[in-house]
Amino acid sequence: MIKIAIVGIGNCASSLIQGIHYYREKNPQDTIGLMHWEIDGYKPGDIEVVAAYDVDKRKVGKDVYEAVFAEPNCTKAIYPDLPQSGVIVRMGRILDGVAGHMKNYDDKFTFIPADKPETTKQEVLKVLKESGTEILLNYLPVGSEEATRFYAECALDAGVAFINNIPVFIASDPEWAKRFEKKNIPVIGDDIKSQMGATIVHRVLTDLFKKRGVKLERTYQLNTGGNTDFLNMLSRKRLISKKLSKTEAVQAVAAKRLDDENIHIGPSDYVAWQKDNKICFIRMEGKLFGDIPMNLELRLSVEDSPNSAGVAIDAIRCTKLALNRGQGGALYAPAAYFCKHPPRQFTDNEAFQMIEQFVSGE
Repeated sequence: MIKIAIVGIGNCASSLIQGIHYYREKNPQDTIGLMHWEIDGYKPGDIEVVAAYDVDKRKVGKDVYEAVFAEPNCTKAIYPDLPQSGVIVRMGRILDGVAGHMKNYDDKFTFIPADKPETTKQEVLKVLKESGTEILLNYLPVGSEEATRFYAECALDAGVAFINNIPVFIASDPEWAKRFEKKNIPVIGDDIKSQMGATIVHRVLTDLFKKRGVKLERTYQLNTGGNTDFLNMLSRKRLISKKLSKTEAVQAVAAKRLDDENIHIGPSDYVAWQKDNKICFIRMEGKLFGDIPMNLELRLSVEDSPNSAGVAIDAIRCTKLALNRGQGGALYAPAAYFCKHPPRQFTDNEAFQMIEQFVSGE
């Protein structure tokens, strides 16, 4: 088993945990959403949650397999009959993890901080060591800069690998990457891609424009959703790194970088009744042969959290592979394939070849 700890038991963590159990009842022919059925001998169900942190009173103190279904989580159930895990969700550190504007919304949509003492670094280190945690996953809300750095520090001090699923720059920050490399601890990040999400689709289309000789002149990507992630991101100041991450993911594969005024990518609005369904609108304008104008419009509708769960399962197994090999620091190939803002950007074709070589040991 691969022993993991999770910070933030929201929709994404819920889909990940349910997905682990879902695939324990499947076979190699049922690999939808996964890169490989086995990576270094580890199947998708060979992952065990041994520690969990959150700050919401409806989750803290409960079994983690019960907490994944507690409000404000609203994603569709993949495996609703989870057994008790015996792992109790502990009170985490709030820091900047809860945006001030969220208290203005109904309880079923927002976070309600538990009235309990917040954890200390020493307590986190003790739990990580005693539980045998090998990999710490960060699923904090977008904009949790201080809180993410707190848990990254804990991973470094405890000697456990770190997967940063949100757009706070750790693996892609040279100073942080050096710290993980110095201690020979693997880190993957930043900002996990979805299996078939808005950014990966936008990247593929941008790359297609380049390969087919179409001049891309301007583009936008507008996303709406109704989960806590979209509600949290109504605070524009929490979107700085998110917009940078998503924008750079597209700019990196364009034939020529677009001027800032000609590219707009980012979450656009919160629509409560959409729940965990994300709707994306993409428009791309360009010119064909003879300077003839063209445009493309696309609408994508996906259940947001399950869309990244399979990617997270693959990232966990690749991190374990690095641990088994004694490989530390930023994992360039997995990050390029799994994340929007890796330490180095590559095209998706290049990243695919890199991750295949990483898995095979080439």
